[in-house]
Amino acid sequence: MTQLVKMAFRNLGRNRRRTFFSALALGLGLMLLLLMASVLKGEMDTAIETAIRLQSGHMQVRKSTYDENKTSLKWEDLVENPAGVAAQIAALPPVQVATPRLFASGIVSVGDETAGVRVYGIDPLSEANDPYRDGMVSGEYIVPDDREGLLIGWALADKLGLEAGDQVVLSVNTSNGDVSEQPFTIRGVYTTHTPSFDSITVFLPLAKAQALTQAGDHASTIFVLLEDTAQTGAVVDALQGSSYAVLTWQDLNELIIQTEDLANSFMIFFYLIVLAISATVIINTLVMSVFERTREIGILSAIGMKGRRIMGMFLVESSLIAFGGIIIGLILGGLVVAYFTRNGIYIGNMGVTGYLLSDRIYTELTLKDTVNLSLLALVVTLLAGLYPAILASRMEPVEALRTEK
Repeated sequence: MTQLVKMAFRNLGRNRRRTFFSALALGLGLMLLLLMASVLKGEMDTAIETAIRLQSGHMQVRKSTYDENKTSLKWEDLVENPAGVAAQIAALPPVQVATPRLFASGIVSVGDETAGVRVYGIDPLSEANDPYRDGMVSGEYIVPDDREGLLIGWALADKLGLEAGDQVVLSVNTSNGDVSEQPFTIRGVYTTHTPSFDSITVFLPLAKAQALTQAGDHASTIFVLLEDTAQTGAVVDALQGSSYAVLTWQDLNELIIQTEDLANSFMIFFYLIVLAISATVIINTLVMSVFERTREIGILSAIGMKGRRIMGMFLVESSLIAFGGIIIGLILGGLVVAYFTRNGIYIGNMGVTGYLLSDRIYTELTLKDTVNLSLLALVVTLLAGLYPAILASRMEPVEALRTEK
């Protein structure tokens, strides 16, 4: 085996430029695969994290009859005495925070401009609302007893040409099916760097939202954040005896999870396409090497080297190219992924509906993806070297020796 490795090194060194570019082709292919895998992982993890932080929480406790799609405000569909229910849930050890939220459909009007919005009635002091408090870009954050102010997203403010201090008219549906309308002052403009959320969401203090929608002392849901996502099952079990429905972040983000599963299924085809292109370069390199060394192969056969040993020599050559390409790919891929992990990839507002997508994707490369893709690159390269190796091993010594240099 040692002799074959030495011969393979010598043979590859005959045309170092061609050998280098073959390994580089594989390295660039692996770099692209690592980048694709890290972008997919980063995008899906960011989407889940963003949805939990802004919209779903780790779980929500609500009435079983509540229909989120209809944003029901009927009292029988809402949580009664939400502050008390939230306090009971918050007392559970794994729970970081539990806070009531009231949702309503509405329309923001300013002059001749209108925009459909989703109104969030929140407890401004709850730490669950830190993403909005920390995301203030102008004006001031709302306070619990504010009866005439609201928060508006930067994307919506930009669309309507609004800023902190401007007046708008907010119309919302009420619990009895009527429409309630009131002028409000924009206290502040926030951004979560999630255009699909910021462009449709306005915030009111919970008490004001309850009064405006005539919901009384009710809330749509109890929004729950945990210390550790892994504790979700334990908290669900602890709440099973209650009269409310408990929905986990998996239940509330089915579209994201299904999209991730589907994307992972399709990505294998893209991986194979990229590696097939790289493998084509390696096949061409080794086939050219076979025809350039036809007479040499004939001499080796004539002095007794068996076909399987000749085949092994070319497989060792393809293995060396593979290892060189993988090292190049890991170095280049690591540098590229590290850059985008730190700086992200700005995508702006993609207009995606159905789940929250941040305006910037930060790549995330796992050890599992790195190992799996490296092994896949190695296997594909060895398979690519199989044809030239078989071609060399089946040469007839007499015919090979007659070949002119």
